[in-house]
Amino acid sequence: MSAGVRVGVDVGGSTTEAVALNGAGSVIARHERATIPGAAGVTGGIIAAIEAVSADDVISSIGIGVPGRVADGHVHDAVNLGISEADLSGPVAARFAAAVHLENDVRAATRGIGRQKQIASLAYLNLGTGVAAGVLVDGRVNGGSRGVAGEIGHLSIDPAGPVCACGQRGCIEAFAGGGAIAQRTGGGPFAVRDAFDRADDGDPAAREVVSGVARGAAAAIRTLALAVDPERIVIGGGIARLGDRLLAPVIGELERAANGSAFLGSLRLAARIELLPRGVPIGAIGAALSDARSAAIGVGAG
Repeated sequence: MSAGVRVGVDVGGSTTEAVALNGAGSVIARHERATIPGAAGVTGGIIAAIEAVSADDVISSIGIGVPGRVADGHVHDAVNLGISEADLSGPVAARFAAAVHLENDVRAATRGIGRQKQIASLAYLNLGTGVAAGVLVDGRVNGGSRGVAGEIGHLSIDPAGPVCACGQRGCIEAFAGGGAIAQRTGGGPFAVRDAFDRADDGDPAAREVVSGVARGAAAAIRTLALAVDPERIVIGGGIARLGDRLLAPVIGELERAANGSAFLGSLRLAARIELLPRGVPIGAIGAALSDARSAAIGVGAG
């Protein structure tokens, strides 16, 4: 591998993935490992992942995408990682003597998708352990005034719904987040997939879970469309690996709402949706690109 690699790390509720990019922006090394909850576990996993992809190469920069609110190198309220507040960038910078940029994971992935698709207007809906979105407008990812732009998983759509990790009831994440579903059903890391399998076999409780996933995802899509009107809405995250099994009930939910509203029907939401291709470490790639030099992603940017 060549010197001066740019390393990106994508920290998720279940797995932590790292990549190394060469000067041309191509992935030359990739590593994935289980995420250990808590500040010490997450930090240790990040450092180990960086070591795995960088070997003896000089690291020119490190980008880290992490769920939660990010400010001044610290992450706050990363409930799916078991972290209320932690300095993640400091220990990493000390270990590797490289510039470290910490960013919300979904916004980092949004940047990566914008680069990959060469599009300046999109929304990325991440359906994983939690639910969040990233918005790219005029080539720039919007983080908001307090770093919480895109945290639509904590938008309540049913005040009588299940309790969310954030303390509210009926949040989108409580319906469509893998962590919430696993906790509610007593399932393991494949709780959502197992629910879809049981629903196919006619299990009423599993069908209710699938219906909730579709309801939550459709609500998130409508919210994104009405708030920022993106040209495209890309769905990714662990739950999106279900592919058409996920897309079919979500589109069905959108179409049912559209059939009762000419206004919603005119938005043509189903036609704007696409699934993120499997196997592309877009979150880690976006994190590697997440520095001051790549804040703006114009069409045609390298």
